[in-house]
Amino acid sequence: MRLANIVLNLMSLVLVAAGLALISTFFFGSPFVASSTADESPSVTKDEFNVPVLDETAEKNPPVAPASAAGGGEKTPGAGPNVPKDKTLRITIPKMSRVENTEIPYTEGDDEEALRNRTAIHLKGTGFPWEKEANVYIAGHRLGYLNTKSFLAFYDLNALENGDKIFVTDSTGRQYVYKVFKEFVVDPTDVFITRPVKNKNIVTLQTCTLPDYSQRLIVQAERVA
Repeated sequence: MRLANIVLNLMSLVLVAAGLALISTFFFGSPFVASSTADESPSVTKDEFNVPVLDETAEKNPPVAPASAAGGGEKTPGAGPNVPKDKTLRITIPKMSRVENTEIPYTEGDDEEALRNRTAIHLKGTGFPWEKEANVYIAGHRLGYLNTKSFLAFYDLNALENGDKIFVTDSTGRQYVYKVFKEFVVDPTDVFITRPVKNKNIVTLQTCTLPDYSQRLIVQAERVA
């Protein structure tokens, strides 16, 4: 009887250890790779964050006309009265714990410095909230880099549901309100999701799927105010 109890206790310890290892792998295993030096933070693999590469048909950078004497700001076709000279945006998503008045730089999808040290990026070549028809494409890490703003930045993107609000603010302080209308999954090569939707101004949020990061979780919201 005593031997049986010892065996059962040992099996319990093994199962507990296996469970802890599985949990550790889920959060830190696949996306992280060993650091080359002791003082470097663990980093993600390329597959854990892969923004679709824009082709020429997806570029949306219309020429800017000279600023008017009255308005003092740049004018862009279909963009409304004034276009901020500073294209930096801020975003707040009440349902996502790490996205509150967060600065989103306008940059390339392979900008390693921005991907590591920012909560998310606004993909260069996509639209802006002040435009009549635009796809404001914002991508963030699901896991990201330890001890940086990217860590778990978009981990709870899957919590968003239809009707949830997203607030985007431009550099002049103007706020644009969006409501979620669609959530779906795509492959990393599906560039179509970066393109504008006819007669709509939308925000597209991207992160990776769990547990294998092989696809991209997409949430889209339309501007309502």
